[in-house]
Amino acid sequence: MRIGELAARAGVSVRSLRYYEEQGLLTSARSASGQRHYTEAHVERVTFLQRMYAAGLSSRTIAELLPCVDSPSESTSDAALERMAEERERLSAHIEELVRTRDALDVLMATNRAHRAGLSPTATV
Repeated sequence: MRIGELAARAGVSVRSLRYYEEQGLLTSARSASGQRHYTEAHVERVTFLQRMYAAGLSSRTIAELLPCVDSPSESTSDAALERMAEERERLSAHIEELVRTRDALDVLMATNRAHRAGLSPTATV
């Protein structure tokens, strides 16, 4: 199938597919005229990549995890699990920082509300 059909079947843009190829996450056969051609297995591969992106993983991290998919073994599985655990720790730290930031914003909003409540209706700014 050609790139447009793969994009439609996998629910992604043609641009995304080209990006996946640039990042080494997806490969295609090329016709004599240079057109990309894909197999049925590529639909599943793109769906898998989309799940990885939805989990917050970067292209670089996904590329590090692909040996577990492409050449499954105890070693590649262990390495993938370790890498995903690292990413989970990174995301947890980011979430904690976002919660602290949100809490700081809540304090500012409460201060604003208190200030606003103290303003008289006739006061000018």
